[in-house]
Amino acid sequence: MALFTDSAFFRKAPKFWERRGPISFLLWPLSWIYGLLIRARKLIDDLGISNKTSRRIPVIIVGNIRVGGTGKTPIVIALAESLAQAGWQPGIISRGYGAGTLLVPTQVHADSDPALVGDEPVLIVKRTRYQFPLWVYPKRSKSIAALLKQNPTVNVIISDDGLQHSGLARWPAREGGRDVEFVVRDQRGEGNGFLIPAGPLREPASRERDATLITGGQSTPSSVDEYLLGRRAFTLHSELGTPYQLINSENTQSLESIAQAFTPDQMTAVAAIGNPQRFFDDLLRHGIGAQGIALPDHNTFTTEFFSSIDAKCILITEKDAVKCSLIKDERIWVVPMHLRIPHNLAEWLQSILQRPDPHQYTL
Repeated sequence: MALFTDSAFFRKAPKFWERRGPISFLLWPLSWIYGLLIRARKLIDDLGISNKTSRRIPVIIVGNIRVGGTGKTPIVIALAESLAQAGWQPGIISRGYGAGTLLVPTQVHADSDPALVGDEPVLIVKRTRYQFPLWVYPKRSKSIAALLKQNPTVNVIISDDGLQHSGLARWPAREGGRDVEFVVRDQRGEGNGFLIPAGPLREPASRERDATLITGGQSTPSSVDEYLLGRRAFTLHSELGTPYQLINSENTQSLESIAQAFTPDQMTAVAAIGNPQRFFDDLLRHGIGAQGIALPDHNTFTTEFFSSIDAKCILITEKDAVKCSLIKDERIWVVPMHLRIPHNLAEWLQSILQRPDPHQYTL
């Protein structure tokens, strides 16, 4: 399965993924084969042939069916903070982009190297001010075991991605369990609707889930949207925070001040995330019509790269900022993004997590 989904080629979504055309139809036979592999894996899971290790604490999986970023990491942060406020003690696991070189599960700290453990895990640790233990490793069940061994008081696990990780045992809420599978969907939707490589989907849009989390400014699902018919869905609203200077996080200025201080041709926005256009659109809504440089997800940065940009003000995301700790450029400003968990989602999630452990009733 990792043949396509982990390919560096797909770190930047091809344009033909958004609508059907000659290239997507040419690649469709490969997508058909990929679909057969998905069905075969599901059959193995349903028959209980695969070796899975079950856990006695609930696991919340925040994933997507579209290749690339859809805004999972801010949701993981918001969920962890919301659960902590409700009295839970969350722990977080992640595959960690680049963590494939790790030989054992590894705990992430604020000074961890993003090149080894991934940029998103480092961002989560920094944004949550080290409140929650976070471990990375491709085999998520081993990450959970290591996390719980060192942090036995943790009573709920949040997995940053992992929907397609068959080794992560789960008893989903829709089947009476306490584990939750979230599918995150942004404004791009399912593109042309094809599986990879002809389209952007890791799994069919009909994939079962406990709820869909809608991000990216989408409106509440309507009857026209067949994708969401009969499915539980929650709309999550995000907002940009106050930018701070990369070389001095104490130095801040509002987006409105930046918009007034510089003309559009004096500003450049750089984003190496799954959906860079969303970052550019969010800035534009705050009056910042900066020139945009969209880079592949998880792209690394150098001093030379920023030096080559002819701008008086450079705006980057917090995810990209964790990879720029050695760059000393006073023109760079980091724009944080905050996301709120709606009350109806928080209440529904509480009702699931507070269920009795279903494992104690099995023979």
